[in-house]
Amino acid sequence: MNNPLRNLPSVNELLESPVLKALVNRVSHNVVVNRARSLLDDLRHEIQARAEIRVPSVAELAERIASRVLAADEPALRPVINATGILLHTGLGRAPLAEAAVSALAEAAANYASVELDLPSGERSQRVAAVRSLWQELTGAEAVAVVNNCAGATLITLAALAQGREVIVSRGQLIEIGGSFRLPEVMAASGAVLREVGTTNKTRLADYEQAICDRTAALLLVHPSNYVVAGFTESVELRPLVELGRKHRLPVIHDVGSGALIDLAQFGLHGEPLPAQSLRHGADLVLFSGDKLLGGPQCGVILGRAALVGQIAKHPLARALRVDKLTLAALAATLRLYRDPAVACRSIPLLQLLSTPLQNLQLRAERLAAQIAAMPTVASAQAVQDTAYLGGGSVPTQQLATWCVAIEPQDGGVDRLAARLRTGTPAIVGRIRDGRLLLDLRSVFPRQDQELVNALERLHPSPQRQPTPDSNPPSA
Repeated sequence: MNNPLRNLPSVNELLESPVLKALVNRVSHNVVVNRARSLLDDLRHEIQARAEIRVPSVAELAERIASRVLAADEPALRPVINATGILLHTGLGRAPLAEAAVSALAEAAANYASVELDLPSGERSQRVAAVRSLWQELTGAEAVAVVNNCAGATLITLAALAQGREVIVSRGQLIEIGGSFRLPEVMAASGAVLREVGTTNKTRLADYEQAICDRTAALLLVHPSNYVVAGFTESVELRPLVELGRKHRLPVIHDVGSGALIDLAQFGLHGEPLPAQSLRHGADLVLFSGDKLLGGPQCGVILGRAALVGQIAKHPLARALRVDKLTLAALAATLRLYRDPAVACRSIPLLQLLSTPLQNLQLRAERLAAQIAAMPTVASAQAVQDTAYLGGGSVPTQQLATWCVAIEPQDGGVDRLAARLRTGTPAIVGRIRDGRLLLDLRSVFPRQDQELVNALERLHPSPQRQPTPDSNPPSA
C-alpha cells in the first residue's frame, strides 16, 4: 500500500513555489520555514490519525502556509477608525496625538536625547526638566512630577506623603476606574490608611473636620469624572476644604482626573475642573491624566507645592513609575500648543473633534449615506442624528450632539458586517443599535470619510469588479 506520508513535499520544494518565494522577501526566510515545518507536522499527524486522506498539492500547501504566515504577521496593535462616538475610548487608546507631538516623538525615538543631561552645563539633570517650565507657564505651579498614568500619580503621592497615616476622603468619591481599579485599593497599596467620611450622597465640611486627628496626613478631594450622584446630595468644594487644611496644617490633594487645560464649556461640556484653577484655589497638589482631556500621551501629572513635589520625586517609586523620552517629547510638544488656546483647538485632535460644528457633521453624514446606500448589498444607509460621548470610563455623562450613518446590510446580519469592518484594513469600529450599524462621525476625522466608503466597497465589490468566468478565483 502506498504510504501517503511519502507524497508530502519537502520544505525546500515548498519554498520554491512562487507564493512562498514572494513571501520570503516580504517577511523573512526563517518565519516562512518555521510555518512550513509546522504545517507539514500537522499534516503528518492528520495522515497518521485517518485511514484515508488526500494529500494537498504543493501549490495548495504553499497557499496554506502563506495564510498562516500572514495571519501571524498581522500586528495585534493596529490603527483604528473610531466610529463609536466615544472620543476618549479607553479600548482605542484614548486621545490621538497632535501632529507636532507625533513629530517630536519620532525625532526623540530615532535619536539620542538630553533626557537627564543639562546641555549648557554638561551636568546631570532631571528628566522632568523637559516639561517643567511649560507646566509652570501654563498653570502657575511651583513644581511638577510626571509618572506613567494618573493611578500612578495617586499611588506615589499617597506613598510619599501618607504611608502609615490616614487620608480623609468622602465616601461618595471612592471611585472605581477602568479594569476594576479602585481608589481604596490604590490607597491600600500605597500604605496610606483610608478614612472615609460622610455618606454616598452627602458629605459636609464638618465630616472632614471631625475625622481629623494626630494620625491624619492629608485631605483628598476626588473629581468623580466617571459617574454622577444626583438627587438629594451635598458635597464639599475645594476652597472650604483648603481653608480646613490650612487651619490644621494638612495638605489638600485634588485628583481632577481628566485634566483639561482650557475651559471646555465652549464645546458644551461643563463641570470639568482645570488644574490651574485648582492651584489658584489653594490645592497643595493637583493630579490628573495626560491622555484624556489634555489630548497628550499617556502619563500622570502631579502639580503643586515644591516641597511636596520634591518629597514625591525622592520616593523609591519615582523610578518605577517614571516616563521615558518618548512620553516627555510628546507631552512637551502638546503643551507648547496650549500657549495659544486658538492654536490648541486647531491642532489637538480631541479639540478638533469637540469643536466640529453639528451642521458639518450632518453634511458629511448625508454625503456618506448616499454613497453607501448605492452599494448593492446595503439595504439602507441613512444620516441620523444621535448622541456621542466624551468618554466611556472617563466623563461618560458628558453628551455631545452628533450625526451618524446608520447602515442596514442586505444580508448576513449587522453583527457580521461590524465584524468584517472591525477586522479589515483599516479596522473600523462602530456601534450597533436596533439592527443597524452606526458610524458616528463625531469621533471620525474628515480625512477618514473616504476610507469608510472604500472599506465598505471592498466588502461589497461592485459588479464591474467581479471576476469574469474565465479568470482564476482568488484563493481563500
